[in-house]
Amino acid sequence: MDRDAFHVYDTTLRDGAQQEGLNLSVADKLAIARQLDGLGVGYIEGGWPGANPKDTEFFRRAQLELELEHAQLAAFGATRRVGMKAADDPLIAALRDSGAGVVTLVAKSHDRHVELALRTTLTENLAMIRDTVSHLRTEGQRVFLDAEHFFDGYRANRAYALEVLRTAAEAGAEVVALCDTNGGMLPDWVSDVVVDVREALSPDGARVGIHCHNDTGCAVANTLAAVDAGATHVQGTLNGYGERTGNADLVTVVANLELKLGRHVLPEGLLRDATRIAHAVAEVTNVPPASRQPYVGTSAFAHKAGLHASAIKVDPNLYQHMDPIGVGNDMRLLVSDMAGRASIELKGRELGFELDQDLVARITKRVKEMESRGYTFEAADASFELLLLEEVEGVRPSYFDIESWRVITETAGESEALSEATVKLRAAGGQRMVMTGEGNGPVNALDHALRQAIGQAWPEVAKFELIDYKVRIVDQGHGTDAITRVLIETTDGVSSWVTVGVGHNVIEASWRALLDGLTFGLRRHNA
Repeated sequence: MDRDAFHVYDTTLRDGAQQEGLNLSVADKLAIARQLDGLGVGYIEGGWPGANPKDTEFFRRAQLELELEHAQLAAFGATRRVGMKAADDPLIAALRDSGAGVVTLVAKSHDRHVELALRTTLTENLAMIRDTVSHLRTEGQRVFLDAEHFFDGYRANRAYALEVLRTAAEAGAEVVALCDTNGGMLPDWVSDVVVDVREALSPDGARVGIHCHNDTGCAVANTLAAVDAGATHVQGTLNGYGERTGNADLVTVVANLELKLGRHVLPEGLLRDATRIAHAVAEVTNVPPASRQPYVGTSAFAHKAGLHASAIKVDPNLYQHMDPIGVGNDMRLLVSDMAGRASIELKGRELGFELDQDLVARITKRVKEMESRGYTFEAADASFELLLLEEVEGVRPSYFDIESWRVITETAGESEALSEATVKLRAAGGQRMVMTGEGNGPVNALDHALRQAIGQAWPEVAKFELIDYKVRIVDQGHGTDAITRVLIETTDGVSSWVTVGVGHNVIEASWRALLDGLTFGLRRHNA
């Protein structure tokens, strides 16, 4: 693959970081940059040195700590200020000193923005672009131009918007990226403009790029429309991070280009790491990955309807647009009250069981009955596996027998409430254990007491840790007397599993999910 034939340009560290609630440290940005390089993108926009101390520090550390195999770092900045020479502007100096081989300059291409936001003339704006681009080129850096608000500016004053691009290209900009900054465009509109831009620029001029926001829900579609019209530089963010509704999701764009359109835009084989990388970056950003995200979401290849499962039993491609391995994802069969026998049969096979038809029918009936009482197994594979084992083997896996449990929560004056739980059980060999645990809530106290009691017989529970806890009121019409469902995710440091509990109150439901979580973990470690 000719790496310069098509540019994949990631702006997660700058544009993506503008998402509400997303705050990246320098260490976070370095970690994400390594993941992006592992995906094989050509360019990583690291931020705005000089304007942001954190970004200045990122570029300083990047020169010492980042060893990129596939990507080049790009520094983002603006054209020089009104009435100042580029050589004298300290923000331009920060771009020169960043150590980045590529500088991406944002420039106004909408006449009203020039006059109202920059408070200068259209002629001066062109001079700012020409001076800044030519200065950085003279200093040995490659320059890309982000034509801000280009599509809106093109509609308002086509001649001036195009003159901005020509000025940048003539001064030495390699790329002129057309930015749908407000995210208001639709695919046909984008396509028409890109075609016109390519015809208006000289054949040997700058490469045309595209930068889309998702305010119409069309950022990916708009990006693909631009590529179809001749753009050979695409910008986006991992997981679609970005201000307002986000930017074009770069993984979705690249996967569509590679898997649907046959455009090989990443190094061979790296797209298969897309799911792992998307989720790894989500861990760093602390923004939960969207389960329904195309290609890499946990639900992207999940099948719930019984009709789908029946067809997939014959051929997985009947209800999947591709083999999920192409992006490093997996097909998942969800067990729910919508499931037919085929779903149960396939899920059993996935877990290593060949189920006869009588057993399939019995398990299907039990699942539907339990889900009518508030259980859900589509998100709780571990609880379903325990149910399956109970039906197949005639007994539920058990490593301890519970006698009783209780929880007391008390507070004194203005102090925070403290919970204390007592658990009585018989462990392996019939040894009776009574253990008390404290916690910052009833569930936390129960977890501590239960694990202390079990841990004397099964020390491996020390590795188990609760990493997620979700509560939902299933039957809200009954108010405080409603059924409560709890999902708990547990990890042993290597993998994780989810269990479900249902009860008339949150403590009862949590207790049942806790028991399943520990039982499943012990079975995994002692199978």
